Amino acid sequence: MDNKEIVVISPVSAEARNLSGQRRSVRLKGVLSRALEGLDCRLIHMVEDIEDGDLQDRRVLFAINLSSAGVNMEFYRLLEYLRAHEDCLRGSIGGIVVDGGGEMYTKGIARRMAFSANRAGCTFPGKALVEATGSLRNFQVLSRVMEKEPMEVYGIQVEKLVRRIMGFQIQGAPGAQDAPGTAEVRGVGDGQRLKVLAVHASTRSSSNTLLFWDEVKKHLEPRASIREISLRNGQMVDCRGCKYETCRHFGEKGRCFYGGIMVDQVYPAIVDCDVLVMICPNYNDALGANLTAFINRLTAVVNIRSFEKKRVYAIIVSGYSGGDILAEQVLGAMSMNKGFILPPRFALLETANDPGTVMEIPGIREKAETFADGIR
Repeated sequence: MDNKEIVVISPVSAEARNLSGQRRSVRLKGVLSRALEGLDCRLIHMVEDIEDGDLQDRRVLFAINLSSAGVNMEFYRLLEYLRAHEDCLRGSIGGIVVDGGGEMYTKGIARRMAFSANRAGCTFPGKALVEATGSLRNFQVLSRVMEKEPMEVYGIQVEKLVRRIMGFQIQGAPGAQDAPGTAEVRGVGDGQRLKVLAVHASTRSSSNTLLFWDEVKKHLEPRASIREISLRNGQMVDCRGCKYETCRHFGEKGRCFYGGIMVDQVYPAIVDCDVLVMICPNYNDALGANLTAFINRLTAVVNIRSFEKKRVYAIIVSGYSGGDILAEQVLGAMSMNKGFILPPRFALLETANDPGTVMEIPGIREKAETFADGIR
């Protein structure tokens, strides 16, 4: 994988190549031209320009320009391509820039993009998204902190993202040893047992998701050190939105104002782990309350520590459908926001309703073993 070559996929349909479409894309083109300076760049606008094997073992930047209605028709054709060619991004490292014409849809489009690309084999470093709303008001806080105009902040964030994509190494890949100090995906080949932390809020007697995790766990042991934490134990209080200074003050001491299981068990375990596995049953097309609280309460740790070398995985079992909705929630919160690495095919999704029926799905044990191999 060349550290100087990058593929930029910026979907633009033939219909959008009119004057109004060109005006909308000027801002995105400007920040990309500065961020990509000095790199060998191949630009792809239409799906027809992608050839077989073109996107494997590459560094890829998805740059998506949206209309004021939050739509880019060629983007949906790109999603169709990625979903139909499930291995087309094998070995690749990606990042996403979304430039919006209005104030909504940028994060939703980014999550959908990341989920589909990840299913096609793409790894995303932590915080691999830069989004710009139409007004750039989402950069107001950074603008004050950096004492720069929002447009300048936007450009700087895209430049940082490109550097992160170009510097990120998958351990064991050719050239990985030549880039000291970069974030890496680490596995058991490093001479030490992989430290895996699994968190859940389920009841073992009735949970298909926990049952599925138990099958995955069989294939991780004894080559990995595994710790499980049940968020049902004790009172799980959600984040109450302390001021940044207060949150950081407690975080520096490895604590949180609200204490409880997050401070006593989760914070030390998550700092120590290499891999986080989130066990997420889907009941109402949303993460459960305790898992949501878990994500929110991580802010105290994120404020003072980087998670850029830790990977996140999810096991999701739905009673009916909608596992992809939870997967997008997890990747948005844990990778794009908290900074965990999103490894290829990070989420294992199945559908099972009655207790125990997940293990009746044809090939389920082979799926569990393959997923465990990916974690290792």
